[in-house]
Amino acid sequence: MYSFQKIILTTLLVLGCSFYLQSQDFYNQLFENYDQHKEEALKSRRFSHKQMMPLITALKDNDLFEVSKVGTSIKGKSLNLISFGDGDIDVFLWSQMHGDESTATMALFDIINFFESSDFKEQQDMMLSKLCIHFLPMLNPDGAEQFTRRNALDIDVNRDAVRLQSPEGKTLKRIRDSLEADFGFNLHDQSTYYNASRTPKSAAISFLAPAYNYEKEVNTVRENAMKLIVYMDAILQHFVPGHVGRYNDDFEPRAFGDNIQKWGTSTVLIESGGYPNDPDKQFLRKLNFVTILSALQAIANEDYLKSNTEDYFKIPDNDRKLFDLKLSKVNYELLGETYTLDLGINAPQVATKNKKGYYRKARIEDMGDLTTHYGYQSLDASDYFIVPAKVYPKSFTTIDDLLKSDLKTILNEGYGYVVVKQIPESQQSIGLPLHILSKENAPNFSLHLGANPCFFLKKDGRLRYLITNGFLVDLEQPKADFGNALIYN
Repeated sequence: MYSFQKIILTTLLVLGCSFYLQSQDFYNQLFENYDQHKEEALKSRRFSHKQMMPLITALKDNDLFEVSKVGTSIKGKSLNLISFGDGDIDVFLWSQMHGDESTATMALFDIINFFESSDFKEQQDMMLSKLCIHFLPMLNPDGAEQFTRRNALDIDVNRDAVRLQSPEGKTLKRIRDSLEADFGFNLHDQSTYYNASRTPKSAAISFLAPAYNYEKEVNTVRENAMKLIVYMDAILQHFVPGHVGRYNDDFEPRAFGDNIQKWGTSTVLIESGGYPNDPDKQFLRKLNFVTILSALQAIANEDYLKSNTEDYFKIPDNDRKLFDLKLSKVNYELLGETYTLDLGINAPQVATKNKKGYYRKARIEDMGDLTTHYGYQSLDASDYFIVPAKVYPKSFTTIDDLLKSDLKTILNEGYGYVVVKQIPESQQSIGLPLHILSKENAPNFSLHLGANPCFFLKKDGRLRYLITNGFLVDLEQPKADFGNALIYN
């Protein structure tokens, strides 16, 4: 009898290890082969409903998908539901409730390409036999048109779950109720300045199993969301170790995620944050692709049920103590006294009609003792003194004339501004480490919150670094892709 039990136990362990290795192999291959499924029509975060719709229209000719117009935005743009799969478990994913949070929308179309492909047929067939999957991409197309958070009524759709004054919110509620979805994925972007608590690592992805009441109780519905998050976190740790956070779970009675959890759908919030050298969030798009597909597989084969709910609370809290650039212990002279300061500088994106769709405009976000904070880029400046940037005495007729000059000499002589007489009115930035002025007077130099930083760092009588528009320029090894400076017309 003992031998028989031992054989059964050994067999179960072997099967368990086999399933684990199959799952691990699946998400590793998804990561490695992602480019084969990436939707090339969506190359940047800024795209419109008009640009997206041909992708949805094309699905109507594919028998795998059922495409339905399920509502319209305030300005009449269609809201569309894409459904596929024959299973009994309904999984509902909605994205871009906030118009400027498009990372997951891109990933949803990558996932559609995955299911259209001939790859991973065994996994596809298993998921499609167990699940009925529903995508509602770009819930807020009017906000997406302007790349702004709110809808055309200028309200936050994610705070309209109770009053239901927006047509977008009404549509989301109606679809959730009609599906009575078992699982829901609430897909968002968060600020790039969140970090995993007490670490310098950015929160590339943050999760939340929203609370359904003020007491933050855990019932089976919320527990299943927590277990699924633990499963997804374990996958992400393979690719971005330490770069996962857990969003604050204070109950918000107006929010859709909290209410959808309360209405009986196990709801997972996924927030795409920031990752080094990924300003357009294309790597985070890839992480969404891998993580969501792995989660769908785990729901289909019930692998997520093996997760320990206690591990959910071990995921580091989402914190907001990250800057684009942090300078530590820099020396600053003011009114005859020298002070030691840390500077936290951010350079957020500003939408514009250039090739990227944005430029960056920096500001001093905080200053003082910032020892509890971190930076995507950091410099120990304890031996350096701040020197204000000067205006170059020679003016240039055009930017082309400036490009023909000796830029390295200009920088090394302490000039951070140049005057250009003929500046295109529509141009707001330039890919050079020099601010462009239309007149000879530069902005008054002052270190204060909100100021655009433009100064040199000097050590032992020699200029070593330039901080211009929040970018750190090594004067000994200036980079061609430094970022952008500003044009002051």
